[in-house]
Amino acid sequence: MSVLLEQPASLVAYRPNKPTAMVVVADPRVRSTVTRHLWALGVRDVIEASSIAEARPRIGNPRDICVADVHLPDGSGLTLLSETRAAGWPNGLALSAADDIGAVRNALAGGVKGYVVTGTRTNIGLPTRPGAAPLGAARMHRRPPGAPSHPGGYRELSGREVEVLRLVAEGQSNKAIGVSMGLSALTVKSHLARIARKLGTGDRAGMVAVALRTGIIH
Repeated sequence: MSVLLEQPASLVAYRPNKPTAMVVVADPRVRSTVTRHLWALGVRDVIEASSIAEARPRIGNPRDICVADVHLPDGSGLTLLSETRAAGWPNGLALSAADDIGAVRNALAGGVKGYVVTGTRTNIGLPTRPGAAPLGAARMHRRPPGAPSHPGGYRELSGREVEVLRLVAEGQSNKAIGVSMGLSALTVKSHLARIARKLGTGDRAGMVAVALRTGIIH
């Protein structure tokens, strides 16, 4: 499990007196779990929907955050999050049971503030209180214009490590990366272990997400 959030507490701190949220998840058990986590974070007004069609009529009344499953019965939750963003919702959080690097890239490129890879449909890794990052969390901050490519908090990657990470972002396996770079799969695995230590996250989607948000790769 990994939780990729940009300043987790800010996702529910937009209206501190009474934060509001909408949870759009098809599975009722997961939807209920997400809602309970939001309550634990201090959100006291949560509306729920199970599909894009059910959620769309509510987009016109912006709330502080929309949490949407990437895979909804009638389309992509990323489409819904894009629509809420355009309607003035300040925060969007994408939820997925799959460690899908392509979906992470699309979500972050679309302005989503966080992406949660649960690993299972009920193992939701949201923080338990404002400002508390859960186990496996990698904080990601936008790189301001003109800032160094490797912001404080992340150790600088070598040129070879950046190349390995770029190929991971393209969805290549360790074996394919090794063939492309003239390395053994074991050497590629060692590079990934060092990258994970430097970026503070061990799964492939997490490493790619941090690298994209901090400008290490594009």
